[in-house]
Amino acid sequence: MRIPIKIMSLATTFFWIFLIAILITAVYSAKDLQFSFGQPQLLTTSDNKLLFSIPITIINKGFYDIDYFNLTTKILDKDGFEITNGSTFIPVIEKDQEVNATNNMTMDINDLLQRNENYLFNDTELGIDEIGSIRIAEIIPVQASTNFSIRWGAPLYNFTLGQYQYTPINFTQASITIPISFDNHASFNLDGSIQIRMYNNTNGLVGGGQTDIEVLQSSHYSECIEFVVQTMRITESGHVEVYFNTSFFDYGPIVIPYG
Repeated sequence: MRIPIKIMSLATTFFWIFLIAILITAVYSAKDLQFSFGQPQLLTTSDNKLLFSIPITIINKGFYDIDYFNLTTKILDKDGFEITNGSTFIPVIEKDQEVNATNNMTMDINDLLQRNENYLFNDTELGIDEIGSIRIAEIIPVQASTNFSIRWGAPLYNFTLGQYQYTPINFTQASITIPISFDNHASFNLDGSIQIRMYNNTNGLVGGGQTDIEVLQSSHYSECIEFVVQTMRITESGHVEVYFNTSFFDYGPIVIPYG
């Protein structure tokens, strides 16, 4: 039995009308899809890494369910190079549904310092790139992106090594006292130790000392390290090496000349 051409043409016409209607309403639905990002947070993990946490809210007020929601977040350094990334996937967001999620990324501070040690000493900003994709009505892919920045606080901001003080003990020994100060602008508490080694102008080790530290975030640190040296090894000039050993990073030496 042959189907009349007019009936086939009419069926084709209805099919295209139906398809176009879906496309139009699906595109219109994209307009009623609301995204919002909460305040990014810098937290710490149990294994002493940084956790970048970005809250996400998606409200689907469109005509259709959306599926395959995927959000990829990239953390960039000040030169635009990727530091770390993370993704959040939600299989289905039904119409008239609100979904709250969190996009998390972890970062080892030692990896960051390998790129640029200035993150220890200088406040700056890190870039955030957000790339989101969805599928509407199971047929139409939609992608959008945005970018913003978050503040990076340096844990050793305004690091300063003061002038050392020399105090004779006897004919062969003396006490050396060296002041150290900095401000912890980081989002984490700084705990660990500081070690100092003092060298004379022939690069011979004069002496050294160590002290434990516990500096709360947004706090100032100002203490002295004292150690005993042999008087005959001290020269008018030389250099001091400073080492930091903390739960979040190991760094050193910071080389500072004296004399």
